[in-house]
Amino acid sequence: MPSSASKAALRAQALSRRAEESAETATALAAHLATAGRDLALRFQAPIVSAYFALPHEPSTLPLLEALSRHGVTTALPVTGARDAPLVFRQWRPGDPTVKGKMSIEEPLASAPEVDPDLLFVPLAAFDRSGHRIGYGAGFYDRTLARLRAMKRICAVGVAYASQALPKVPHEAHDERLDYVLTERELIDCRPSDVAS
Repeated sequence: MPSSASKAALRAQALSRRAEESAETATALAAHLATAGRDLALRFQAPIVSAYFALPHEPSTLPLLEALSRHGVTTALPVTGARDAPLVFRQWRPGDPTVKGKMSIEEPLASAPEVDPDLLFVPLAAFDRSGHRIGYGAGFYDRTLARLRAMKRICAVGVAYASQALPKVPHEAHDERLDYVLTERELIDCRPSDVAS
């Protein structure tokens, strides 16, 4: 079983590399995400797509959300609840009002309709090519993906810079794998070969 200390050290190293990315690389990833992410949503015929409201140094998802909205896709952002609960998603598109949530991240208003996304774009600190990720330590996305996968078929796409890759991410049984990881360089298919084929 991986120690929390080893994960914390890997998280800190990956976030340090992410913070060093140039503005040009950030712009390139946001543009690539808007195009490739839109194409994924259309290919999977996902009626509801969630992303995240970017923190400093996180790749921006606003161009993606704008592209999806133009194609008539319902878009959503996560809302953080109790520490041990999964995320809730509320409908949101660029231009709609937001409020700062419990984690000081912009969230949709409580009056926005609650939805269950079919395709999720997930923030992360580090990843490997098998789809294992290190998040920010609270486990929100692991609980959320487990809940949604128990309900229906979904697709989870990690969004990261190539510099955040690790040869192997330590993981436990409760850690939920990503289906894809999208970087400024490529879309990595992390699904097992019997699923991807």
